Amino acid sequence: MRRQTLFPPAIGLPFRAVGGTVKDFMTGSGFRSLSRRNRPHRPLLRLSLLSLLALTLPAINGVAQETVNVTATDVSQSQGLTPDQRSRETPIVLAVRRATPSVVNLHGQKTVRASATGMVGGAQGGFRQVNGMGTGVIIDPRGYIITNYHVVEDVDDIRVTLHDGTVTSAKLIASRPRNDLALVKININQKLAVAPRGTSSDLMAGETVIAIGNAYGYVHTCTTGVISALHRDIPVNETQDYRDLIQISAGINPGNSGGPLLNINGDMIGINVAVRVGAQQIAFAIPIDQVIDIVTSMIDQYNENRIATGMRIDGGPRDGDGATITHVAASSPAATQGLKPGDRVVRIDSIPVDDPLDAGLALLEVRSGAQVNVQVQRNQQRLTVALRPKTSTGSSLTHPAHDAAWSIVGIRAKPVSPSIMQRMNQRMGTPYPGGLYITSVRQGSVAAQEGLRNGDILLGIYGWQTTSLEDLLGILDHPDIRKGPKARFYIVRREQTLYGDFKLAARPGSRVH
Repeated sequence: MRRQTLFPPAIGLPFRAVGGTVKDFMTGSGFRSLSRRNRPHRPLLRLSLLSLLALTLPAINGVAQETVNVTATDVSQSQGLTPDQRSRETPIVLAVRRATPSVVNLHGQKTVRASATGMVGGAQGGFRQVNGMGTGVIIDPRGYIITNYHVVEDVDDIRVTLHDGTVTSAKLIASRPRNDLALVKININQKLAVAPRGTSSDLMAGETVIAIGNAYGYVHTCTTGVISALHRDIPVNETQDYRDLIQISAGINPGNSGGPLLNINGDMIGINVAVRVGAQQIAFAIPIDQVIDIVTSMIDQYNENRIATGMRIDGGPRDGDGATITHVAASSPAATQGLKPGDRVVRIDSIPVDDPLDAGLALLEVRSGAQVNVQVQRNQQRLTVALRPKTSTGSSLTHPAHDAAWSIVGIRAKPVSPSIMQRMNQRMGTPYPGGLYITSVRQGSVAAQEGLRNGDILLGIYGWQTTSLEDLLGILDHPDIRKGPKARFYIVRREQTLYGDFKLAARPGSRVH
């Protein structure tokens, strides 16, 4: 842990300048004076209202600009094209053909309260069943699908239609309502196509994008457009607002929620989520890097509530390290079998592992007491160990820094990869050696009070750099921090360095576990 006595010039967090609350920071006028991105003044209609409350629709006289239905025949024709077809086989055609088999249609019914006038959502009247629809993307060949939470929220029976027309039921596995993401699972006796995954770390305004979804019930409808802007914050209502979204001009319609946003290569770079009310060609998607981080966290929590392997798997300290064991609990199944921090997980049973999401998915169907074979790379040697996870007690997988950060400050965080830090430093002209990416902020915590939020990169606290979880643990255990009453912190938010002060009460003992 290195002391950094002087951080580069930073701007105080906006809500401190205007003297408001966290809510004011999200919506107050002071925000725009300190941010390069403007927020819309009028509320936006989230696609939850469109996707879940959609009723049977009449025939449509016209077709939206740049909209085309992609049938199974269109997608499957990778061979046997005529010379004329070959001449029209553009990069967009190839991208759609590549991604469409992994896109599914979700539909079902939910019970809502109807008003006295018959309108859904009214304050009076009885209950009624309404049909809903949305889109999902397959991320694991065993049938795991990601979608928006509002697509499956309170749906009585989630039905999924695959690309080949197969219809089956799905079970909700995990969800994060705050981030509007959910993971569902279908049971099917076939290996499913998985969405090709890209990155949202290098997106460019103006580049071509493609949206695929169940628009108005027209399955596998694709629309094209460009990235209009990046890093948009979108207020929806009193309890929901989206952060750091991709703004696109591709047509997004009721039923598109949860569907993929693709780049010109057919790689998934986002999940479509919302549109601007009353506007044309203004729609939004959650960046795929954010989606993967959140879904990985959801799966890890789900696994930790079921089984205890005793190992914590995160991204490695170097970009490309894949899924690396960062913590092994004493006397745990992982420790007993000789696994060590720094081991890179390359396979769990028959499932290859390239990143923490793969590892979490591989463990989803592992049961307590059942043997699971874990293959790791240690130096130049590959080792395979047989683990028998125990029934979870809820704590054996947790790195000590996670406990400290959650209980003292109220954040969960993970190291930022060197390649992302390097690109950020190049764009900002800064020399930051590393940071911790904040993945969750506890409501009511000192971090929440100071306006920290998901996606912030924590650079340092009290003059010390936070380049690793070990750094964070050492800082929070330091006697000066325990004395209180406050500790200055520095973050990067949308390529802008900000600072604030954690208000920490004096603590006579060590950190809380």
